[in-house]
Amino acid sequence: MDHKYGKINMLEFINITSVSAAIIIIGAVGIIALPKPIDKVIMLTILQGGFVGMIVAGKYLDVAMAAALFDPIATVIFLIGIIKLDEIRKKKIKQKTQEERFLA
Repeated sequence: MDHKYGKINMLEFINITSVSAAIIIIGAVGIIALPKPIDKVIMLTILQGGFVGMIVAGKYLDVAMAAALFDPIATVIFLIGIIKLDEIRKKKIKQKTQEERFLA
């Protein structure tokens, strides 16, 4: 493609900002579209990776370092919460089936 300043190279549009934005969009769509909580956590980590890339592109390296340290910790906390929630749901289902057997 010709441009008034010369030829445009399509690889010039692929930089850390555009790649990070694409990763953020993929993560956000995945969080919205996927029904399972564990899949949502995986998409959240993808979104966090794009977010850290955007922070680096903005040259806020100290903030990016803090985000890179705290993002895995937040993911582990989310996973612990999901596991506990799943255990509580299973206990409630088990109690309901026992109550139904007792009433029948």
